[in-house]
Amino acid sequence: MGARRIFGLAATLSAIAGTASAQGPKPGSLESYRDWTIGCDNRDRCEAVSLLPEGGDWPDKPVMLTISREAGPAADPEIWISRDAKGRETLSFLIDGRKVTGAASMDGEATLQGPQASALAIAMARGHSMEIRAGSQRIATPSLAGSAAALRYMDARQGRAGTVAALVATGPLGRGAIRPAPVMPWVRRAPIPDGVAPPALWREELTAIGNFTHCAGEMKDASSPPDLHRLSKTETLVLVPCGAGAYNFTSVPVIATGIPGRRSFRFAGFDYQPGWSEDARHPMLVNAEWSAESSTLQSYAKGRGLGDCGGSESYVWDGTRFRLIEATAMGECRGAWHWITTWSAKVAE
Repeated sequence: MGARRIFGLAATLSAIAGTASAQGPKPGSLESYRDWTIGCDNRDRCEAVSLLPEGGDWPDKPVMLTISREAGPAADPEIWISRDAKGRETLSFLIDGRKVTGAASMDGEATLQGPQASALAIAMARGHSMEIRAGSQRIATPSLAGSAAALRYMDARQGRAGTVAALVATGPLGRGAIRPAPVMPWVRRAPIPDGVAPPALWREELTAIGNFTHCAGEMKDASSPPDLHRLSKTETLVLVPCGAGAYNFTSVPVIATGIPGRRSFRFAGFDYQPGWSEDARHPMLVNAEWSAESSTLQSYAKGRGLGDCGGSESYVWDGTRFRLIEATAMGECRGAWHWITTWSAKVAE
């Protein structure tokens, strides 16, 4: 099965599991228009990202272009350019052979904001070809195919269609007609107790947790034993190794309670299932990372080794379950190493 099909299946399974509860988070979906893909989060912040043309080869020095915009009447677009480069330089942006604007770049990163970004985005939507130059040297020719459709989607999603602030679907209405941004949800973080690391699982417990998770065979082949992280005085997060590939390492998150040697196990609870969880009762993390300082658990699944597609979820432990605070995704394996944010939430102590 190809990387794109694998990621597409994972995203579908995650969406099904994550929307099972009407109260759970509902990350936004992605839309692709020829050589551009776009997505918006729960606050209607949208990002449109350039892709390599279908079937195109990975360039020696790739350049990625992103157009983002916050929701709300006052927000203007922002354009971000990223590439592997060192030092300071001045970039020029040409549409159909005509220079529209320029920007200073430091170590391969450049950002355009306000009227400058609006002018370039509008020119991109109307143009046929684009060229980015560093001084007199051409460094990239991002495809504009699909950019107008992506920006039209952004206008509609943010309620700008028919207003003077739209990038494509312009109209006579003023900015006052644009709806405000939705309120960002918040999640309360449970503090993690300081102190000694939880004791390792006993031999009998390793057998029990392997049978419980159905990962006994993968545990034997794993390069390291399960990871244990204290959540409270009575609860421990156990990340049980359950398979590995070239660049994705899967684990099952389990909560252990009780005294060492006789601990009981249950699957960790999530308000939105991690991306590769095929069964809502059996969560599966990929390349999992835990931070006790921020009570955060992250799952990060690559669609292929280049890292230009996949999905990630970040969760905060609230004392009962893991709550989604950020989700990102890139469904097209076509040169975009920046994944689009599809969900965001604030964290409160």
